[in-house]
Amino acid sequence: GNQQKVVLAKWLAMDPKVMILDEPTRGIDIGAKAEIYGLMRALADAGVAVLMISSDMEEVIGVSDRIAVMHEGQISGILDKDDFSQENVLLLAVGKKP
Repeated sequence: GNQQKVVLAKWLAMDPKVMILDEPTRGIDIGAKAEIYGLMRALADAGVAVLMISSDMEEVIGVSDRIAVMHEGQISGILDKDDFSQENVLLLAVGKKP
């Protein structure tokens, strides 16, 4: 958790407009996850575009404003918060429409 927070702090010093986070909470404890989620939300609230790539569906559904799902290298669909469900994400992940 501390390693991820140090890396994020270095990036934040660069005043980014876009942050791309690939599996930002993999292998860290629940407390550190909550801190990273809070930081991601604060960045988004400040106008920074935060793109999170994660294989943890609960995490994606829990912290996202929109979800883009890919199938065979292409975006198969984009879900707004009102349409978030594990079923909709899984349907798009296998190339079907919800």
